[in-house]
Amino acid sequence: MTLLSFQMKDSTVSRLDRLAERRKLSSAEIAAVAIEEFIEREEWQLSEIEAAIREADQSDFASDEDVAAVLSKYIGNPSGK
Repeated sequence: MTLLSFQMKDSTVSRLDRLAERRKLSSAEIAAVAIEEFIEREEWQLSEIEAAIREADQSDFASDEDVAAVLSKYIGNPSGK
């Protein structure tokens, strides 16, 4: 493992310490989990955004008929006909 050192606002450190006490873990353990979860979420989100951009670049969009079919499934006939 690598030791990582950084600065945080005093109020955030206080909140971290309180949470760690309630969870019966160290502040370092809570911070490590939080960072891991943040990285996983950000990697997933960026991956999804990049995939959507690739689809858009390929003009891979739903047709008007596809959109109408989905809308009608949830709200009835969207054209009102």
